[in-house]
Amino acid sequence: MSQPKAIFRTFTSDVQSIELPTKFTFPFYYEPHPLTILAAEELQQELSAHPLIAPLFDQDSPECLPTGKMFGVLVVKNEEGQLGYLAGFSGKLGSYTDLEGYVPLIFDLWNEEGFFAKEEVEVKAINTINAKIEKLEADHVYINAKALLKQQLADEKTAIEQRKAELKILKNERKAIRKEQESILSAEEFQALNDDLVRQSLRDKYELRVLTEYWQEQINTSRDITTSIEEELNFLKEERKNKSNGLQQKLFASYKFLNYKGEEQSLLDIFAKTVLQTPPAAAGDCAAPKLIQYAYEHNYTPIALGEFWWGESPKSEIRKHQHFYPSCRGKCEPILGHMLEGLDVDDNPLLVNPALNRPIDVVYEDEYFAIVNKPEDFLSVPGIYILDSVYERMKLRYPNATGPLIVHRLDMPTSGILIIAKDKDSHKALQSQFIKKSLEKRYVAVLDGIIEGEEGIIELPLRIDFDDRPRQMVCYEYGKYAKTRWEVIERKDGKTKVYFYPITGRTHQLRMHASHPDGLNTPIVGDDLYGTKADRLYLHAESITFRHPKTFELMTFTIKESF
Repeated sequence: MSQPKAIFRTFTSDVQSIELPTKFTFPFYYEPHPLTILAAEELQQELSAHPLIAPLFDQDSPECLPTGKMFGVLVVKNEEGQLGYLAGFSGKLGSYTDLEGYVPLIFDLWNEEGFFAKEEVEVKAINTINAKIEKLEADHVYINAKALLKQQLADEKTAIEQRKAELKILKNERKAIRKEQESILSAEEFQALNDDLVRQSLRDKYELRVLTEYWQEQINTSRDITTSIEEELNFLKEERKNKSNGLQQKLFASYKFLNYKGEEQSLLDIFAKTVLQTPPAAAGDCAAPKLIQYAYEHNYTPIALGEFWWGESPKSEIRKHQHFYPSCRGKCEPILGHMLEGLDVDDNPLLVNPALNRPIDVVYEDEYFAIVNKPEDFLSVPGIYILDSVYERMKLRYPNATGPLIVHRLDMPTSGILIIAKDKDSHKALQSQFIKKSLEKRYVAVLDGIIEGEEGIIELPLRIDFDDRPRQMVCYEYGKYAKTRWEVIERKDGKTKVYFYPITGRTHQLRMHASHPDGLNTPIVGDDLYGTKADRLYLHAESITFRHPKTFELMTFTIKESF
């Protein structure tokens, strides 16, 4: 009989020559440590052959999940000083919440003695309310009355509009008769005619009022039926909301997290200190908190962390098979902020200014505007943590300039052309061309792979990923329209150099359109959000054509990429 797989895993490879990190991984921006990479490779070999897990990611299996899953490894030392690692996954894995050899949920609300069992009375009450709501919404009288009311409102509108149009014609006819007969008839005859026309007008108004009252009576009868049922539905839904909120608060209070100092806080305690105030759904079930919690509970010392995607990419987000990703900010940043207290953690690299003492080249300027070549890894405008930016540098260079200076922006890692306006009128004139899309922009990018085709159009709507800012996601319901034209320049050494012509200017548009499976499915080299980190992001704003803000002369500026 085989032994149960231990949650504390020892490395199958010799790791004695690998130097341990001096600090624990900063989870929101990191390059995985060699031990983390090795642990992930060992786990990935297991995932490929695991009898329960492998079918969940096999496209030919009926058990295959619609998208992949985030897995994590945590390199630790146990109480005996032995080096090993823990493995875990975010949330549930198909129908599995707990698998042998993987860290468990921090709080398992599904087990027989868990949350729902203890809150059986509240759960039953909510289920009873749900049943009542479903019954009312399925009531044939209610359904028929709603359908009839909708039809009656449409018929009333048509009938009233038609009658008003007829009355307008009759009114014009009476007006024409008056005008025609006034010069023909005697005063007495014309007065008699006019009195008759007035009676016709009053009759028409009366008939319109009768028609309106008829339809209002029909509509009110149907509305009385729907209103009485909808009032009951609204009451039940409000009651359900209150009970669900109460249950949710109890659930959040049941999720408790340790930190390195042994202090414990619930989800409610942690998120009460944030802008959100209330924890988002599924907070606490991500891989990183589960791994660190298990380590603390078993007196393991955390050494290094890494999370990777396994399986198919979801349609909305950029997730590549086997790629490492940072922890999400929306759900995990407050939780891990608490859990890592007391632990010596790597400095936040986002607080380091990579542009310190780097010059900005001004390649053209006149009385009204300037063209600068923004270096890569340089902010266009001041950030949350770093003030140094093109804007701050231009304020120093042009102390007498008026207006916002910056006409448009480039992502921090993107290099290339930026336009600087020296006065308010020039800024307004230049920005208007961006808004009206009357100027032309061209970017150069190197893609991390060979793509098919020579040119094309990508149209994928984008919006912010609220759980993981600043990452963007494709969203056909709420996303903003985004369109990019592309053409291949050359293919070399397993890479593809392309031109991008952004028709719209959404945040991370070119990076998302390059990397997304429904775009080019090939990230830009060095894209640390949607691809793999390198020495820089190989994206450069190479050319721009616009009209001079004062003379309206058509101008083109081109700055060659450095890669």
